[in-house]
Amino acid sequence: MMISASTGGLHQTKWYEYAARFLFGGAMTVAAYLIAKHFGPVVGGLFLAFPAIFPATATLINNHEKERKQNQGLDPGCRGRRAAGADAAGTVMGSIGLAVFAIIVWIFIPRAAGWLILPAALAAWMLTAAAVWFVWKRRPWRS
Repeated sequence: MMISASTGGLHQTKWYEYAARFLFGGAMTVAAYLIAKHFGPVVGGLFLAFPAIFPATATLINNHEKERKQNQGLDPGCRGRRAAGADAAGTVMGSIGLAVFAIIVWIFIPRAAGWLILPAALAAWMLTAAAVWFVWKRRPWRS
């Protein structure tokens, strides 16, 4: 399965699916706050970096792919799981980029102005995620 971006899912997503993502993401943010309050901001920050809406998104992608195949009169098979797996791969790639973003901010924010550091960290996040995607696409470890 090729990873790509598409806006088609915006039209087929129902309002309550957006609400589920919003509520799940908000619940994860509140959980990170409570963890930070109890264990300190470093530990809480680790939990705040969790891709909060990923579980809800993966479930919705799986359901949408199954529905689409059934509407076409085809056997849904494992297409939904594959699409959700591709989304999971993208989440991992973005999370690796987020880790690079966090490290850059953590190291440099005490020494420089935020308006300089944040754009540099954002660029590093995007470049890292793109580099991870490129390596994953090429997969030199497989024969």
